[in-house]
Amino acid sequence: MNKQASKKAANPAIHKTKMKLSVGDRIFNIVNAVIMIIICLVIVYPIYYVVIASITDPVIVNSGKPLFYPVKLYLNGYKTTLSYTPLWTAYKNTITYTVVGTIVSLFATIPAGYALSRKDLPGRRGLIFLFTFTMFFSGGIIPLYLTIRNLGIYNSIWAMVLPVAVSAYNLIVCRSFFEAGVPDELLEASKVDGCSDFTFFFKIAIPLSSTIIAVMCLFYATAMWNQFFNALMYLQDDNKMPLQVVLRNLVLMNQANQMGSSGDAMVTKQKLAEQLKYCIVVVSAAPLLVVYPFIQKYFAKGVTIGAVKG
Repeated sequence: MNKQASKKAANPAIHKTKMKLSVGDRIFNIVNAVIMIIICLVIVYPIYYVVIASITDPVIVNSGKPLFYPVKLYLNGYKTTLSYTPLWTAYKNTITYTVVGTIVSLFATIPAGYALSRKDLPGRRGLIFLFTFTMFFSGGIIPLYLTIRNLGIYNSIWAMVLPVAVSAYNLIVCRSFFEAGVPDELLEASKVDGCSDFTFFFKIAIPLSSTIIAVMCLFYATAMWNQFFNALMYLQDDNKMPLQVVLRNLVLMNQANQMGSSGDAMVTKQKLAEQLKYCIVVVSAAPLLVVYPFIQKYFAKGVTIGAVKG
């Protein structure tokens, strides 16, 4: 008996028995798996279609048939896009705006979210109301444009970064995270040990906030990477334009070049213009699609922060 007991203690797998599922549970698992597979296909296929369409003959793409693999490879779209000299300058500009903008946004949002989570902050409710108010009402485009001109940051990197440095929605998410993830008891215990507010924030709150920092990086970096309208309003020099504006100009330029061409040349240029739309989507979205899987787990955790009270 002692030997059998010692064997069971040494090998816990002996105690484990596989639970037998009922017929209802099996049906539920099968239906659930089928539904999830369908949802995944609905989400993934449009992305896959764009990639396939970017290397397929535009005549076949425009026929409306579903594409599951490349048919008649046509790579002139990528040749035109990648050989367009302003594209690489625009890539550098966009990366600069994204990196600087994300850093500035984190330095502005994370401390503000922590401060608003503190119940002993004077005027806390009023500040939260002011931030929330901006989600529904704004001064408009013209007052913002005049403000940027008067501040002297027009046609500079700060015109792209500062107007979108803080998102009220992201600020509320950060506040909810600190309220749920950094309990008041931890702050009280640290104060008993002589910890100041700044020491608590930098040495305790920030190390516990890797999840929300990763989520904010994703939110702000995606917003900065896709900036288009602000660049048209606040930037003047062509060598400062971000990727989205340059790619849009490339499409418009190829559409304009179709005018006055002969029959065969017009068909070729029209095919190129059609394929450029798909190539530009791939070129502009590829960096985000590469980075996103590495921080997806933080995104899933961060979105649910504060959803459950307890």
